[in-house]
Amino acid sequence: MRYLVTARVKQGRSAALARAIDEGTLGAGSVAEGEYLRNMADARQLDDGRVQWVEVCYCATPLAEEREYWEEFFVLEKVQDAHARSRCRDATGAEPWACGGCDCSARLEARLAANGRRFTP
Repeated sequence: MRYLVTARVKQGRSAALARAIDEGTLGAGSVAEGEYLRNMADARQLDDGRVQWVEVCYCATPLAEEREYWEEFFVLEKVQDAHARSRCRDATGAEPWACGGCDCSARLEARLAANGRRFTP
């Protein structure tokens, strides 16, 4: 499934987050390791300081695997479906692991890319 994540960088954690991104260690040890860096490359910072990105997650509970890695740096304010679950081929069982190469949230991601500015901690 794909999720729209809205978060705020924790106070005092910007430098550590920037370092983890620069060094490529963000999410190290997670099965979703490379996804964290892709998320940050695509993330957008809104005028109010919130950061948004679309995340692929195959856990039964949204971001169950990723949450501990994100919460080191962010307060996760909202995690919501990025599109209808009824159309998610992975969630319906029609095509396991479909979310990795699916363009189901392309319109949302294009809209996000036009909002705010590129996120750099």
